[in-house]
Amino acid sequence: MPNPTGNPATPTPAGTPTQVTQGSRTRGGIGESTLRPDGTLKVTGEFAYSSDMWHEDMLWGQILRSTTAHAEIVSIDVSEALAQAGVYAVLTHDDLPTDVTKYGLEYQDTPVLADGVVRHHGEPVALVAADHPETARRAAARIRVEYRELPVVTDETSALADGAPILHPHRDDHHAGHVAHPNIVHRQPVVRGDAAEAARRADVVVTGEYVFGMQDQAFLGPESGLAVPAEDGGVDLYVATQWLHSDLRQIAPVLGLPEDKVRMTLSGVGGAFGGREDLSMQIHACLLALRTGKPVKIVYNRFESFFGHVHRHPARLRYEHGATRDGRLTHISCRIVLDGGAYASASPAVVGNAASLAVGPYAVEDVDIEAVALYTNNPPCGAMRGFGAVQACFAYEAQMDKLAKALAMDPVELRQMNAMEQGTLMPTGQRVDSPAPVAELLRRVKARPLPPERQWESTAGADVRALPGGLSNTTHGEGVVRGVGYAVGIKNVGFSEGFDDYSTARVRMEVVGGQAVATVHTAMAEVGQGGITVHAQIARTELGVTQVVINPADTRVGSAGSTSASRQTYVTGGAVKNSCELVREKVLAIGRRRFGTHHPAWATAELLLEGGKVVTDGGEVLADLAEVLADEAVEIEAEWRHRPTQAFDLVTGQGDGHVQYSFAAHRAVVEVDTELGLVKVVELACAQDVGKALNPLSVLGQIQGGTTQGLGMAVMEEIVVDPKTAKVRNPSFTDYLIPTILDTPTIPVDILELADDHAPYGLRGIGEAPTLSSTPAVLAAIRNATGLDLTRTPVRPEHLTGTP
Repeated sequence: MPNPTGNPATPTPAGTPTQVTQGSRTRGGIGESTLRPDGTLKVTGEFAYSSDMWHEDMLWGQILRSTTAHAEIVSIDVSEALAQAGVYAVLTHDDLPTDVTKYGLEYQDTPVLADGVVRHHGEPVALVAADHPETARRAAARIRVEYRELPVVTDETSALADGAPILHPHRDDHHAGHVAHPNIVHRQPVVRGDAAEAARRADVVVTGEYVFGMQDQAFLGPESGLAVPAEDGGVDLYVATQWLHSDLRQIAPVLGLPEDKVRMTLSGVGGAFGGREDLSMQIHACLLALRTGKPVKIVYNRFESFFGHVHRHPARLRYEHGATRDGRLTHISCRIVLDGGAYASASPAVVGNAASLAVGPYAVEDVDIEAVALYTNNPPCGAMRGFGAVQACFAYEAQMDKLAKALAMDPVELRQMNAMEQGTLMPTGQRVDSPAPVAELLRRVKARPLPPERQWESTAGADVRALPGGLSNTTHGEGVVRGVGYAVGIKNVGFSEGFDDYSTARVRMEVVGGQAVATVHTAMAEVGQGGITVHAQIARTELGVTQVVINPADTRVGSAGSTSASRQTYVTGGAVKNSCELVREKVLAIGRRRFGTHHPAWATAELLLEGGKVVTDGGEVLADLAEVLADEAVEIEAEWRHRPTQAFDLVTGQGDGHVQYSFAAHRAVVEVDTELGLVKVVELACAQDVGKALNPLSVLGQIQGGTTQGLGMAVMEEIVVDPKTAKVRNPSFTDYLIPTILDTPTIPVDILELADDHAPYGLRGIGEAPTLSSTPAVLAAIRNATGLDLTRTPVRPEHLTGTP
């Protein structure tokens, strides 16, 4: 039978009658809303996060960070710090143990400690280990660093001007040869057809320039970890991260250790959203532990966290859309400039996503797209939920509203008329080969009844906290105006552009106390997405057992890749499914050897495992698993890969760069106080195709969470960087605002399950897509309420009132 997953190790494709029957009969299997085992602990505050770890005789690490954004380090004097009682070590760049002093996700351009130059505000300069966290902080404050200020690069003009400071003058990465200036990290064009000629044929052309602010992941738990030196000269690192094996690949060379002597175990992670893909304190803790011979714990406070991880790229986007009089798109041209900050991080991949998804979920023949990322002295930017597609969606959806207005068309009708569908050719030349229900998603959100207007009047005496929108910027004045807006987005799932995207799972099946038990071991980082629950559901479905043990994630099993790109259920779930299928076949083979002579069905029937029994597809019980596995356990570790992708051509942008696409649509309902400039988001209705809801409750949570994060970007969240000094102005939750439960509107969700035949169980990545369309939907609703041409996010009160 052909294998639609493209993985020769998978013996049976998703959706066969055997699996459908088995899944429907297994309690706690796929398709059920099983509860998360860590849920109650997290809600009650009893869950152990990485910051809660403790070790006897533990030291505390502290990082001294630069107070300026671009400067030469003239001198560093650590004598006062070393003289302080309780201090065990102080390290600078000169103390690093090997010639490998840089790290990075794609290429190594980020210094472990500043290498004579600091390139952004908050860059690590020195490390301290002491017997108390306050002692470590005081010692770090006693380190004297003399800087010689250098000119700062803060935007495209200053980065590419004649005589501009070259931030990385000795680049040797694989992108350096195809960019026009060394301060350009990466450039990706996407060209198909002739957009210039199509523009001449267009009846209506609209243009717009848009600004997208820098967003922080704002996860619950700041960066933290514990490094413990080992007797073999290695180190054991317990850390909150998103990709254990990527961390390992970057850490070991700096320490001068083979990878098998750097043993990593995932600790409790308080959220991630891309902010933990890059290293933060991992190498620093290990360096201090190996230097002192003692366990070293590092925990950032919130101020440090704002400097200690990458953020979402701010962007400037210029778009041109053309259409015929009846609303058919003729062409789209755009230029997207992403500010990557001081170091590359994931900027090249973000550029690829922004370029390849720049036109949105629409069918258009003629496109001319350019996306670039810049090196600047602003804070480093990298992965964050939505990964380049968020910035593009904000602009192209604003353009669709502007085009609808110019054509005097309903904005939803215009989108539906041009919506892509299965079989549509992407601007990159890739054909969409799975369901793309864009028009249907829009129809569903539009068909929902609207919430009542001015509810504080119709529900007199009610607690305002119970009304949709809660307490978010609520006012009851006469200047409150209702607005409704729509948006839809497209996001890739999984790693793209030829990356070897795979995951590994080790599954063991044995009998314990007379009961069959399955154990699943992967390196997947559980960062709050609920993967551990899904893995147990898959094991129950494929192996028919009730008891499933999920081992802690570590580097003692093969890589699971990053918990990002909405890929873990797809890829690591696929690996768990694959390993379970191989275990099942081996268990049944054992049964055939042991019982085949006593029951001819062993040799001929379609066999299943369920409820501790071996059964035929007709439900006939052949043997207990306790009998089959009485003398042996079955353990298999296997990889699973999705279909191969291709790198985009560097001239045309053509190539099958993505493995899967996900789609979500939103309708936002807002109330705007036009006198005070306050916005209350009353409702953010969402419709999303998830392929297959393996755990419907978790799916709902992912969609509502992503929607809320997009709401934050629309009306409150932005890291403010001084344009003259490149210093961060608001590194705290006092000044960087995020939505709370009191700001969160009603979020009704419509879930479609249109299977992707290429994916395990037909599933589709979920977590990122709702973050794309919620932001532009809110902006569209505010425009609808005020009539203002809002081209910047987040929207602030002064943008609505015209006051400075």
